[in-house]
Amino acid sequence: MDEIEKITEKYKPEYIGEALQTLESLNQFALIFFKDVAEIYDCLTRMKNPKRNPSGFMLDDAPILGLLVKVAKLMREVVAYYERDNAEVIGIIERPMIEAVVTAHYLMITGPEVMFDYRKCAFKDRLRILRNLKEGSPFYETKAGKRLLRSVNDKLAIEGFTVDDFVEQKKNGWKLQNKRFFDIFAEIVDEDLYAATYGMMSESIHGSWAESLDWCLRKQDDKTYKPYLFSYPADIRFVGPTLRFCNPAFRLWLERIDCYDEDTRGLLDWIDLVNMRLFQKFDSMFDDFKPPAEIVGCEPVDDE
Repeated sequence: MDEIEKITEKYKPEYIGEALQTLESLNQFALIFFKDVAEIYDCLTRMKNPKRNPSGFMLDDAPILGLLVKVAKLMREVVAYYERDNAEVIGIIERPMIEAVVTAHYLMITGPEVMFDYRKCAFKDRLRILRNLKEGSPFYETKAGKRLLRSVNDKLAIEGFTVDDFVEQKKNGWKLQNKRFFDIFAEIVDEDLYAATYGMMSESIHGSWAESLDWCLRKQDDKTYKPYLFSYPADIRFVGPTLRFCNPAFRLWLERIDCYDEDTRGLLDWIDLVNMRLFQKFDSMFDDFKPPAEIVGCEPVDDE
């Protein structure tokens, strides 16, 4: 916890109070806070109880840890693009971040059979690689193809699986417990939040027309469209809500590995409290907020 204390020790009441006075100071404070949360998530993924785990984590824990490490890594990237004032890329990054943290949460509240199914579902495209090899694809005669094939066989060997061990997963369309991600999201979070968060973020990777209207085009008075090639400014709304997905999963993880105590509970409570206060304060000031133009004469896209 020494590393975490060095991160949080600057957050005195007077420091936070001053940061909440103006929109400019609020946004400056938010950047510092989000950076520190990214560092804290990094620290939490490295915590362990040596009595429970004298070395590393076994297969019943490692998949969850892998997902949380992904969240910590992506949080660093979110912060980097927040600092660059690029909201569009933040939305792209946060989609896999939410998927990882919701899946980790789901795995921690279900039984070992779900974890086993999760690990098997990961082999969907890897088994296709083996089928392509069997069908004589020339790619697997190349160096790149041979490396890929070796990687697939190594992963099967780690699990002790054979190509005949995936009957149930094929039957379920390679969906975890035969559930769509929407179903899992609804169990963990709230189905009413799906469309406004993960759903809209998904547009960024599916070539959505609506997403192009939001970020890449500008409507003219004559009802034609021109390209919009500038970054859209980021603000607290693009990061704060995502933290609300992340903290519960990290809390469950610390409980699972016997590292949840008064200190770690207080730390996560503090992140929740500051994040909520930031969002509420920003929301109260938002009516007067006008995003600055990225380039003189090039105003941001109107919210229509």
